[in-house]
Amino acid sequence: MTQPLSTDGAPRRRTRIGLLGAGPWAGRTQAPALGTHEGVDFAGVWARRPEAAAALADAYGTKAYSGDDGADELLASCDAVAFALPPDVQAPLAVRAAEAGCHLLLDKPVATTVAAAAATARAVERAGVASVVFCTLRFAEETRGWIAGQAAAGGWFTARAQWLAPLFAPGGAGPYAASPWRREKGALWDVGPHVLSVLIPVLGEVTGVTAAHGPGDTVHLVLRHASGASSTATLSLSAPPESAGTSLELLGDRGTVTLPKWSDAVGVFRLAVDALLEAARTGRPHACDARFGLRLTEILAEAEAQLA
Repeated sequence: MTQPLSTDGAPRRRTRIGLLGAGPWAGRTQAPALGTHEGVDFAGVWARRPEAAAALADAYGTKAYSGDDGADELLASCDAVAFALPPDVQAPLAVRAAEAGCHLLLDKPVATTVAAAAATARAVERAGVASVVFCTLRFAEETRGWIAGQAAAGGWFTARAQWLAPLFAPGGAGPYAASPWRREKGALWDVGPHVLSVLIPVLGEVTGVTAAHGPGDTVHLVLRHASGASSTATLSLSAPPESAGTSLELLGDRGTVTLPKWSDAVGVFRLAVDALLEAARTGRPHACDARFGLRLTEILAEAEAQLA
């Protein structure tokens, strides 16, 4: 692999990035992306289970860490860390990472309580580190340009989104079906951030939310936006396999415009790494940073309170 060059032609040190988490998401997405990114030195893997950390680290020729001291050791050896952890395990570790001077590539949601998400955002601000929240659609080449274009065009009257997955449907299976936090928090917290990460930049800040239950973990949201537009979203991890799928449509002065399909998660995660490196290099916050992650948590927590 060719080492990147600095502006004067000398080799540039690659950014040392560690990975916190060694579950299916880490093994399928974060680790492959970090292990093949030309600007990254994959510095190590930390996990709560030592055997999981060792297996994933061995697969990529890096060092394994576990336990509380191991987390601190990894943080001390890194410029940045990526997270593949349940949100309420992620949040306190993100605070520690920021305090250790590491830039943060966070998973969504940042946390499932406003207090924990706010603590993360404050830690990032105090430490002066860069942060990016991996809301997939904000980084995929096919969708990020579409989002920017529709936001610039304006004139939207309403939008409708559906994110239906069969994860918890009868007979459903897959690497994420056994995830305890997804079982507890459902589609609202798992796929809700993805939908909001598109609707907010296009239609404006959410100024009001109404939530209603559907079958299983299905949630229906009605949102009001600062632009005056409204939107609806149906989120589910309990959909029958035959009805599963993702769609988002904007309706307005130019008719109906549909969100395009996007590419594989590994490639998209590499682009999120690029965004973090750019934010760290320039000092310019990314639009999808820890503060945005906090705002997503506030909206989802309000919806959850209504459902309760």
